[in-house]
Amino acid sequence: MTRPESDPTGLHRVLDRPVVLPQAAQRLDTRRELWPDEVRIRVERLNLDAASYRQLERVHTVDGRVDGDAIRAAVLDIVHSRGKMQNPETGSGGMLVGTVEEVGPDSPLGLDVGDRVATLVSLTLTPLVVDDGLAAWDGLGEQVPCDGYAVLFGRSIAAVLPDDLDPALSLAVMDVCGAPALTARVVGEYVAAGRTPTVAVVGGGGKSGSLSLAAARQAGAATTIGVVPHQAEADLLAPTGLADEVTIADARDPVALRDAVEKAGGPADVTVVCVDVPGCEGGAVLATAEGGTVVFFSMATSFSAAALGAEGLAADVRMLVGNGYVPGHAAYALELLRGHDGVRALFESRLEA
Repeated sequence: MTRPESDPTGLHRVLDRPVVLPQAAQRLDTRRELWPDEVRIRVERLNLDAASYRQLERVHTVDGRVDGDAIRAAVLDIVHSRGKMQNPETGSGGMLVGTVEEVGPDSPLGLDVGDRVATLVSLTLTPLVVDDGLAAWDGLGEQVPCDGYAVLFGRSIAAVLPDDLDPALSLAVMDVCGAPALTARVVGEYVAAGRTPTVAVVGGGGKSGSLSLAAARQAGAATTIGVVPHQAEADLLAPTGLADEVTIADARDPVALRDAVEKAGGPADVTVVCVDVPGCEGGAVLATAEGGTVVFFSMATSFSAAALGAEGLAADVRMLVGNGYVPGHAAYALELLRGHDGVRALFESRLEA
């Protein structure tokens, strides 16, 4: 069969008929041979999307014990059957770190053989082959040691890893780098209009949440509120100084979230949702002032629930979907990590755990 002409979006790797975009495809072509504008990466580590890993963890927990072997088997089955890592329940994937092993002559990505890179496009659209059966992974965390290869398209995005940071730390930051960049943009819009907003970050103690708090403050927020689910998270976030107020609430309880944010100085002009559990849409809307903005960064978000919930509450709020890409987002997130000891401490403590 004749190979199709390459397309910068990766349509030539889609095996579905009729052809759809790679992210929507049920299966991708994972052949090693490259089209002229492609790049092949020798993979050393995957970083699973938090919502995806939590879903796998829930399914494979028996009598309170997480079955890491079952999670590893589930991930291997997904990659083998689909030619990519895309959780069929959450629709999300993650990203990877590896070394460039071949560059097509027409690749526009500016990468060289031997570059150590992190991909800044989702595993849900990246052709992926695992060669080692994930033998070095116990299935008990989001970061997955891996030997295999992945293919980037002409419109893919990748960043060369910085020399001054541990690769696992860089990967953890780059996995969520879209959140702080968009948070900074939204807060900056308020500041440019002469308003210094109150910003609430739901899931403020997590990776994307802590970076978003740092970004909001740097962009000119008047007050930052970090919402966490329990006291242990509050004890981690409070000493960092990233949030002016730290409050505890179950984000799935709309009234509890609204009341917690109001008690901490809200309602918020900007609410950023960074949690990896479903059912937080209504609370985020209630916690936001009329005319305010809600930014959803969680892949567990039901966008129909958010839209219909806002309508049912007669809430005049702007709702944004964080798509994970803002120009310069990786460099900006790494800058925040280097410039805020509190952010770095949270990331390093989570990696150690």
